[in-house]
Amino acid sequence: MTASEPGTPSTGPHRAELDLDGVRDEPTFLDRCARDLALPEWFGHNWDALDDCLRDLSWWGRPSGYEIRIRGWQRFRAAAPETARTAADVLADAIEYWAPRDTPLTVTFDDQE
Repeated sequence: MTASEPGTPSTGPHRAELDLDGVRDEPTFLDRCARDLALPEWFGHNWDALDDCLRDLSWWGRPSGYEIRIRGWQRFRAAAPETARTAADVLADAIEYWAPRDTPLTVTFDDQE
């Protein structure tokens, strides 16, 4: 999925899908986030940088909201429980950050095959 040009108004939410198939560790998770979420070049491939990206989101344009659908979460969590806990915390912090704003962030976990 491609992001809108920064600053470009959008009428609907920006949707992205994060596919965690085969992800078993932190570096691979962060690489997959960079690829699937089309994170900006300045993404530093660490937890703080992911948090910064998920709180900025200007690189996704100006939609009416943000939606991230995550596939394969249960297998990822089983393979890398510590990394999954940290990832869940970063996602929860981003959801909390966007909740009072006009462009909320929704994250759904889809493990149906």
